Amino acid sequence: MTRIIAGRAGGARLDVPRSGTRPTSDRVRESLFGALEDTGLIEGAAVVDLYAGSGALGLECASRGAASVDLVERSRPAAEIVKRNVEVVRRAMGSSAPRVRVHPIAVRAFLRGTAPGIDIAFLDPPYDLPQRDLDDDLALLAPLLAPGALVIVERATRSGSPDWAAAGLSAWREKAYGDTTLWWGEPLSA
Repeated sequence: MTRIIAGRAGGARLDVPRSGTRPTSDRVRESLFGALEDTGLIEGAAVVDLYAGSGALGLECASRGAASVDLVERSRPAAEIVKRNVEVVRRAMGSSAPRVRVHPIAVRAFLRGTAPGIDIAFLDPPYDLPQRDLDDDLALLAPLLAPGALVIVERATRSGSPDWAAAGLSAWREKAYGDTTLWWGEPLSA
């Protein structure tokens, strides 16, 4: 079971797709959101959760005060679960819920049709996504980032760091949690 950790929807239970996704563990999410809270970026942020899976990362931001959240999940069954999870969070938050949209399309199609102004971007692709595909996604994402934005990539530790420079981004921090590592990047101009 996955749950919203904190904020207005704290404790809300989220469904997780039965297969094809790899939910971020509570331990990793707690650490991630503790660090994100320290940046002060969540409140009022425009957030994208690419390869959303259950939508837990984006919905955690919604619960903690993001202004908007776009959840991108190509798998139709997973996207249906994301839609149900959005409703759970909306009910928990009531009138204070931000704008949350689910996009049942491929990440690249979403990025090609999105306007600039993203403050926080999560990329939690399947572990078997080739590194080159991830780097291409980051290159499409980079021009859409607001000044001072953060990009957080979650991958298997053995995958190695994203090619931040090729995407026009710079590495900011890295933290391993066993077989999972979070890589943080930011625009070069930040």
